[in-house]
Amino acid sequence: MNPIVAVLAIVLAYFCGTLPSAILIAKSKGIDITTFGSGNPGASNISRALGAKYGALVFLLDAAKGAIPVVLTLGYRPIAFACAAAAIVGHMFPVMRHFKGGKGVATGGGVLLPLHPPVMIGTLIAWLLIMKVSKKASIASIAIVPIMLIALAVRGTAGWELLALLGMGVLVEIRHISNIKRLISGSEPPVTGVSH
Repeated sequence: MNPIVAVLAIVLAYFCGTLPSAILIAKSKGIDITTFGSGNPGASNISRALGAKYGALVFLLDAAKGAIPVVLTLGYRPIAFACAAAAIVGHMFPVMRHFKGGKGVATGGGVLLPLHPPVMIGTLIAWLLIMKVSKKASIASIAIVPIMLIALAVRGTAGWELLALLGMGVLVEIRHISNIKRLISGSEPPVTGVSH
């Protein structure tokens, strides 16, 4: 891929990641999602505010923000990984919102789907099972990062890909530090713990 085209693709992937799916959907229902529940503009908090149907919609939209840039560059795998990272960073740190974004779980799932489909499907199943048992989306989100990395390692994923995905996974975990603190203090709300 032409270097200029590659850089342009990465920049566009970042801005694709910044699209505020949760905020727009919540606003259409008269809610400022950044002041509701955990305050996180993501699928789990939307589920608390508007119900599972809207939470699933936000999850799909946030996943698409990661999947589309990767699919469009998949023929150039290193560039696809760079676009994957850019989309996740864009979701977490959107320049238009003073770098205050989401946790990156759905967008991370979106980038993983075209890169490693079986691992993504397995990870999604693991997330749903852990969330169902724990009633806490944050526990599921924190747990699936090591599960994903172990699955990739077992499948013999190339070392550079594993390191790249490790870096993205570490970002997701760092974004969950506030959740970890609330889990320790016992103040972390369950997904179904707030109604609207």
